[in-house]
Amino acid sequence: MPFIGNQPAEKYSAFQKQDFSTSATTSYTLDHPVANGNEIALFINFVRQEPTAAYTASGTSLTLTSATSATDDMYCVYLGKAIQTVNPASGSVGTAQLAGDAVTEAKIADSAIESEHLNNNIISGQTALTSEPADTDEFLVSDAGTLKRIDYSLIKGGGITVADQWRLTANTNFSSTTDLTANLERVDTSGQGTIGTAMSESSGVFTFPETGIYLVNFDLISSIASDVRYLNIHIQISTNGGSSYSIVGEGRAGGFVSEGSATNNQAHTNTLVDVTNTSNVKVKFQAIISNTASNSIYGSTSFNYTTMTFIRLGDT
Repeated sequence: MPFIGNQPAEKYSAFQKQDFSTSATTSYTLDHPVANGNEIALFINFVRQEPTAAYTASGTSLTLTSATSATDDMYCVYLGKAIQTVNPASGSVGTAQLAGDAVTEAKIADSAIESEHLNNNIISGQTALTSEPADTDEFLVSDAGTLKRIDYSLIKGGGITVADQWRLTANTNFSSTTDLTANLERVDTSGQGTIGTAMSESSGVFTFPETGIYLVNFDLISSIASDVRYLNIHIQISTNGGSSYSIVGEGRAGGFVSEGSATNNQAHTNTLVDVTNTSNVKVKFQAIISNTASNSIYGSTSFNYTTMTFIRLGDT
């Protein structure tokens, strides 16, 4: 029969039935809300009941005129719900029914979906993320309106994963050129903290725990016993596993004139280190002074004097 208007979505309509566990009562609860009793067909012992005369319904409340007994068989069929049901039944749509470009960036940004995302409930039963994702975990990203699955390990700049600090634990005599090779420890005083896996150290040579771009700071405090023209400190880097080193950071302090007692001073330098291979890239620290007298680099196990700080900023 011809008609005017949009084609009804009848192929998705489905009457829904609800069975009741009966007892000696007149009050029952509907699975779906209705406007009135005309929206359901109620059957007791397979005999259809007359709306308003045998029962009334509003919302999810169903009230009978006469109480049932435990031996009665009662069910209803939702009539109004079938008229309003123009979507596929829950769980009936699979991957094959979705077009490749059906889930667009606009749909992902939809306020309702975004709200559900903020509540960690996009997928039924999804729980909140309570720990750092593993490198094998996968995420969905939108690329020109197309959702793509990517490995977590491919995400750049995922936050600082290493923040490590070491210090000289005892005063160390030095003159001329001196490498810091002993009395080194990772900071461990109450109130101090680190992030991630520690740097490893052997005879003053530091090895990085993972690849990445690192900020390396070197701070040295010393006591100068006599007149000096300069005090230099160096961060040295090797890219061949320690076979050779080059200076990549230099700090200076100088022009001190001793007046009968030692003169204290401090020098600082830093650099960015690209650790492309943890076996090849290494760093060490050095102090150079213009005299050959016995001077002292300050160190302590209780607090920081001379320190080396390593912060991983992101991926290489």
